[in-house]
Amino acid sequence: MALKLYIGNKNYSSWSMRPWVLMTQAGIPFEEVMVRFDSFDADSAFKRTLRGISPVGKVPVLMDSDLAVWDTLAIAEYLAERFPDRQLWPADAKARARARSICAEMHSGFTALRSHCPMNIEASLPDIGRLVWRDQAGVRADVARLCGMWGELLAAQAPRADGLSPLLFGEFSIADAFYAPVCMRLRTYALPLPADIQAYVDRVASLPGVQAWIGQALAEQDFLDFEEPYRLGR
Repeated sequence: MALKLYIGNKNYSSWSMRPWVLMTQAGIPFEEVMVRFDSFDADSAFKRTLRGISPVGKVPVLMDSDLAVWDTLAIAEYLAERFPDRQLWPADAKARARARSICAEMHSGFTALRSHCPMNIEASLPDIGRLVWRDQAGVRADVARLCGMWGELLAAQAPRADGLSPLLFGEFSIADAFYAPVCMRLRTYALPLPADIQAYVDRVASLPGVQAWIGQALAEQDFLDFEEPYRLGR
């Protein structure tokens, strides 16, 4: 039986993007089930659909036969164990520990950036980004941390055999999938970045798995006002 991945709207759901991009980029076959955001009230269609599937009523959820795996970190670890040939974590033990650390940091941190710059792939919001950058010290601190983290990791990578610029741990890994939604935020709000960090954001956006997600997000054309408090319409 094929793996089944329950996700939310591709334009908005940063949590869903992580395992979807990970599996797509790594060539892991799965069936997608998109559960549209209508609201997150207990009686919403979204919550009703997830009843009996996820005990927390959130996406993403990975189903492997009768096993439900929720939470992006748990899904990533399950996939790494289920498909060891895909080398989803770095092979080196120290690099693997570092990759797990930065994924956990993404999982629990960067709250100012996530709060003030919600993911919206369809939108181009540089004006909002300039206001956020001016007024939100927490966002500036989050971006500074990202730039320091990514810059250090990228500088430590050896040149790739194919001549392409490296990702955070050389080849594509769970870490790049985890930070792909952040790259989308940085692009949407045009937040200021050093050249090497902007180049990494562009490389992530160009990955086939990310390109596939972006294309399908743009095709949704599903405006949800509660996800876009800064816009009255499209």
